[in-house]
Amino acid sequence: MPAPTLDRQPAGSPDEAALQQQFAATIAADRRIEPRDWMPEGYRKTLVRQVAQHAHSEIIGMQPEGDWLLAAPSLRRKAVLLAKVQDEAGHGLYLYSAAETLGADRADLTDKLIEGRQKYSSIFNYPTPSYADVGVIGWLVDGAAICNQVPLCRSSYGPYARAMIRVCKEESFHQRQGYELLMTMMRGTDEQRAMVQESVDRWWWPSLMMFGPPDDESPNTAQSMAWGIKRHTNDELRQRFVDMTVPQAQFLGVTLPDPDLAWDEESGHWRFGAIDWEEFKRVLGGQGPMNDVRIARRRAARDDNAWVVEAATAHARKHEAVPA
Repeated sequence: MPAPTLDRQPAGSPDEAALQQQFAATIAADRRIEPRDWMPEGYRKTLVRQVAQHAHSEIIGMQPEGDWLLAAPSLRRKAVLLAKVQDEAGHGLYLYSAAETLGADRADLTDKLIEGRQKYSSIFNYPTPSYADVGVIGWLVDGAAICNQVPLCRSSYGPYARAMIRVCKEESFHQRQGYELLMTMMRGTDEQRAMVQESVDRWWWPSLMMFGPPDDESPNTAQSMAWGIKRHTNDELRQRFVDMTVPQAQFLGVTLPDPDLAWDEESGHWRFGAIDWEEFKRVLGGQGPMNDVRIARRRAARDDNAWVVEAATAHARKHEAVPA
């Protein structure tokens, strides 16, 4: 499927130069690029990579909490968790649709994910052995997602920005759900409080890694910001998340597992310790504790349900062939 942009002009031609100038003016004026607008190939490829990675993360992200759907302790908790997992599926569909406006093919993107040619967020390669993980994922993981994704509502690419508006509203609700669950557990037994603390100890550092590598090791950040795809650097967003989360942890009554965490009066920020970037690279590179399981499940979902896609496609084609 070709990218839905205006016909490409020979590099360096007057028409190419005029289109480039118009694109630059649109970005400079903080206006949106739409699917039928001309765009540089680098801009399109960067968006396909980012939007696909985002979509993959939403779909893979259904798995960690999905493991608790049958084991949640009450009908209410099962219903809440089921609604959240269903929301994540919807987010993935919105984002795959946005990628398709750039000429990407959804099935091809899925194949690239399964074959290891595209990435998803490293956070979803950790196990969820405790029910407290459901709350901590809602609080920390979705909280980090909110910090990262709210600025994307102003992304320069229209379909991506518009998809993010709904995604962020739902992620905010997920974060509140997670925090409410943790508040309930912290008002419970000593065993429940210990369960929450143990979960926080495991998820804190991977949550900080969600924003990506430090700015001086992030090869795509500068260009993405110049194009208006991103609005803030990885380190800026990470700091915003820490500043937002520390007071919530204090109110909740848990200790964040960082002995270097301290308030810096001069900067007005919470300073935190060194992140283990070697772990981040290892997990992102496929060596995390759950990488193989996550991809195996995604492969099975694709292969086991191929007949549904084929049947739906045949049905659609049949109706397209019927004259109005």
